[in-house]
Amino acid sequence: MKQQVAAIIPAGGIGSRMGLEIPKQFYELNSIPVLAHTLLAFQQTAIISSVIVAVPLDHLEHTERIVRDFKLDKVVKIVPGGRLRQDSVQAGLLALDSAIDYVAVHDAARPLISPELITACVMEAQKNGAAMAAVPVRDTLKEVNSQGEIRRTIDRESIWQAQTPQVVRVSLLRQAFKAAKKDNFIGTDEASLLEHLGIPVMVVNGSEKNIKITRPDDLLIAEALLMQEKKSFKKKKQIESKPFPRVGHGYDAHRLVPERQLVLGGVTIPHSMGLLGHSDADVLTHALCDALLGALGEGDIGRHFPDSDPKFKGISSILLLEQVISLALRKGFFLVNADITVIAQQPKLSPYMTKMKKNLAAACRVGPDGINLKATTTEEMGFAGREEGIAAHSVVLLAPVGE
Repeated sequence: MKQQVAAIIPAGGIGSRMGLEIPKQFYELNSIPVLAHTLLAFQQTAIISSVIVAVPLDHLEHTERIVRDFKLDKVVKIVPGGRLRQDSVQAGLLALDSAIDYVAVHDAARPLISPELITACVMEAQKNGAAMAAVPVRDTLKEVNSQGEIRRTIDRESIWQAQTPQVVRVSLLRQAFKAAKKDNFIGTDEASLLEHLGIPVMVVNGSEKNIKITRPDDLLIAEALLMQEKKSFKKKKQIESKPFPRVGHGYDAHRLVPERQLVLGGVTIPHSMGLLGHSDADVLTHALCDALLGALGEGDIGRHFPDSDPKFKGISSILLLEQVISLALRKGFFLVNADITVIAQQPKLSPYMTKMKKNLAAACRVGPDGINLKATTTEEMGFAGREEGIAAHSVVLLAPVGE
């Protein structure tokens, strides 16, 4: 049975250190409230089924409006928060649906959290009961006395800076809150409540971008990070939308039968037998068409020119090739070059290669160097060696028009 995961977003504080007229979680960051940035990350996280937000009592309507404006349908409840973070989380926990197995608690003032980090923390908690995001401390740490004098340097090797989300099995978190109430213990986060009971918490590598907005300068940092993220996203989309060269491979084979003309590359070649097919059965040109369609992601020749359609009966395959090239151009690609190998025991094809190349190059709108033709036998092995049929392979390179 799939485990249900909800999120609790404690946003009950007033952010007095920010010196703003409104609580920091409602301050606009790049024209979007900080709280909205945070909730949007959880909205986009598939593993999260529902979200509960705890906000100051006089900001319930404001929060409801944010939820409506940003279509945050995962937010199922908005509850009054408390004076302490612990109180707000407790309020969210009391409002939690009984079917929820795990809860992810995340600071509303960490708006740059990613769905990937949320998911990683949830998956680690599902394996071990509790997990939290954190980053190793990079700077040298000093212990300083009340007079401002350094007492000692702290070994940072095992020191990590706590972040959120902190994901816990619901039963464990309820147990931790019950013990904290009994012992009058105030924790700085969920992990400290679990530590108070001796419950282990696993650490997941967090992100330096997952900053908590506590001071005015943090807003400037968050805005800069968002702008950089926006630029990176735009650049990525430009790269993704830019067409790249494409390679395609085609293969075709037709049976040799009496009383049919043998047509290869648009050239009628004297022979006692010809190739059986609905069109002129030009196996060489068919392989080229299939390679082009493959590079375009357009299926094969049978999809575009079915043998059930009478208008294609006996048609020159060079005309079909011209239509395929027109399709490529409409999709923004042109042929750079094609390499084609014909496999036939008989007849000898070398006298006709120049004419074939000319026909194919004209249909493909390339110079003669854009088409390479080869012919080989199978040393009398297989259907081609027994002169039961002829086959052809083709590989093509298409490039975007304008490149």
